[in-house]
Parts: sequence; C-alpha cells; structure tokens
Amino acid sequence: HREAQRETESGGQAVITLPKTVITAREVDPKLMLIYGPPKVGKTTILAALPNCLVIDTEDGSDYISALKLKVSKFDELREACAAIVAAGRPYDFVALDTITRVEDWCETRATQLYKETVIGKSFSGKTVLELPQGSGYFWLRRAFDEVLAMIIPTAKRVILVGHLREKFLGGKDAKLDSSVSTKDLDLTGKIKQIACSRSDAIGYVHRDPATAKLFVSFESTEQINCGSRCAHLKGKKMEFEWSAIYTSLKII
Repeated sequence: HREAQRETESGGQAVITLPKTVITAREVDPKLMLIYGPPKVGKTTILAALPNCLVIDTEDGSDYISALKLKVSKFDELREACAAIVAAGRPYDFVALDTITRVEDWCETRATQLYKETVIGKSFSGKTVLELPQGSGYFWLRRAFDEVLAMIIPTAKRVILVGHLREKFLGGKDAKLDSSVSTKDLDLTGKIKQIACSRSDAIGYVHRDPATAKLFVSFESTEQINCGSRCAHLKGKKMEFEWSAIYTSLKII
C-alpha cells in the first residue's frame, strides 16, 4: 500500500486516492545504510561476516579478507558490475560499496565527461569540471553521484555504503576551545554528503573502544558526530557492532 495510490479512470487518466486510515509501516530494518569510520578500523572485515553480502571493493583493500568480493577500479567498471548483478537476478541479500569516498573521486571524472557532452561544454579544455567558475561544476558532480546511487540501489534489497572518516579538531586561536575535541563526519564533499545522508535510512559511525578494542557503531547524532536513523530500533543507539542488532527481521546469526 502507498500513502496515496494511483487508480485509472475509464478515460485512462490517473487519479489520486487519498488514505482514510493509518497505514502500517512496511519496513523495520534499513534498506540503504551508510557506515563510516577511520581507515583500518575493521569495516571491510565486518562486511565479510555478513551472510550473502557482496563487497564491491573500490580501494583494493580486501586482499587479506576472505569474502564474497568484487574489485572495481573506475566508474565504468562499477556500472558494469551493478548491471551484471541485476541481470543475474539480484542473487545477494546485501551489496556493500566499499568505499563511497573513493567513488566520489571517480564521479569527478564522470562529471567532466557529462559536461563535455553538452553543447556549452564541448569546447571545455580544463582537466576537471570543478574548474568551472562560481562552483557550477559541482552541479555535474552531483549528477554523476546520482548516477552511482541509481546503479547501486537496485542491486539488492539491502545496500550498504561505506565511507571514510573526516575528523576536524576544534582549537586554534580561541584559548577556550579544547584542541583535543574533534568533530567526526563522513568524508564526502558538501552536497554529495547531503545526498548520501538524506537517501540513507541509517547512518552509523564505526569505531573501536580504546579500552576493550571491541568494534562499536553509533547511530546517536551529537555535536561531535554526524549519525542518525529512521529505524526505531537504531535511533539514538550506540552498540557493539552486531549485524543481528541492525537487521533484526532477517534473523542473522
């Protein structure tokens, strides 16, 4: 059921049927999840432990990990990989793109190609579309990133985007600021980060507890950490990283 369903009249014109009762939620677990954290913290290792999860390795970082994995090294290879997964009937329960941070680099090349395919851009001689004045090149970068999401989301019912951490330390000239305090955010560019976060059902910050070395994931958004979730069982939670606690309806052991 949808909040507003379309029906067809005898004349063939679609009309909207408005809901008259509360519609029960259809999803519990995240369909699109974004996790990010420091390099080498164990993100790829934890992905390998997720049953029937294809890890699309964009950074050549899975050589030491046994997993369902596929390496891609450029935008066109990612497109071909996603098309092959869909053509095969979407055989994986999960597909993880590891990492989306590297894919953004490929998007810059794709964005430049898209711009050069336009009438106004066919004479462009710069190296990258981001050289365009007044930041207009970022429109094409967003277009390229939208293509990535359109490719990866249909590959499985549950898709995981993996990103790197961008950490900023608060300090400097103001003596009141503690230089040991930092903000932790996803390492993506402006609008690209907004698109990725807004499309995701859950955003988790992955880190290790310094006392126990156990891997944790936080969905609790604070002034220092950018996280969150639409899923009730994850909203505002910080927990030891267990897939069964995230994808509860799939009964992962």
